Amino acid sequence: METQNTIEADATVESSSFLASAFREIFYSPMNLALLSIIIFLVYKIVRDRTEGPGARDLSQQQAEPELPKLRRDFTIKELRPYDGTQPDGRVLIAVNGNVYDVTKGKRFYGPGGPYATFAGRDASRNLATFNVVANDSEEYDDLSDLGAMEMDSIRDWDMQFKEKYEYVGKLLRNGEQPTDYDNENDDDDELPVDEKKKD
Repeated sequence: METQNTIEADATVESSSFLASAFREIFYSPMNLALLSIIIFLVYKIVRDRTEGPGARDLSQQQAEPELPKLRRDFTIKELRPYDGTQPDGRVLIAVNGNVYDVTKGKRFYGPGGPYATFAGRDASRNLATFNVVANDSEEYDDLSDLGAMEMDSIRDWDMQFKEKYEYVGKLLRNGEQPTDYDNENDDDDELPVDEKKKD
C-alpha cells in the first residue's frame, strides 16, 4: 500500500514539475510567448466568427453603404473624372476598352486610398495594358492605336473581367461622338458593351 502511495506521489510531483517546466518554457521565451499570443488571437477570431455567424460582417457593411441607384449613360473623359469615389455618394466609375463600368462595390481597390485608386474616374485601358498605376490625366480620348497586339489582347481580357464582375454603365465617348439616349432605347442590343456589338 505504501509503495502505491509513493508511486502516486511521484506521479503527482512529475506532472506538477512538467507543468511548471512547460509554463517556464512558454513565459521565459519571447518566441514562445509570441506564438502563444498568435494562437490565442486566432482562437478568439474563430470563436467570434462562429458566434456572429458567417454573414454578420457583410450585413453590417451593406447597412453602412446603401446601394446606389443604377446609372445608365455615356461619358466623355471629362465627365468621367468626378466619379473617383470622393463625391458624396462615393460612386466609382472606370472605363476599359471604350466601356464604362461602375466599380463601386470594389471601392477598397479602386476608391480613395485603394491600390488602384489612380484608375478611378479615368480610362484605365492603357494602364491595364502596360501594367502602370500612374494616373492617366489626359483630357483627350485615347484610341490606343499605338499599342501592340499583345497589349490590346490584355485590354480585351480586362474588359471581359470587368464585364463579368461589375455593372456596365455606358460607352466612353470619342471627341464629338453623341451619347446614346438610354431613356428611349427599345433594342436590347444597346445594353451590350461596345465589344459585344462588334461581334454581332
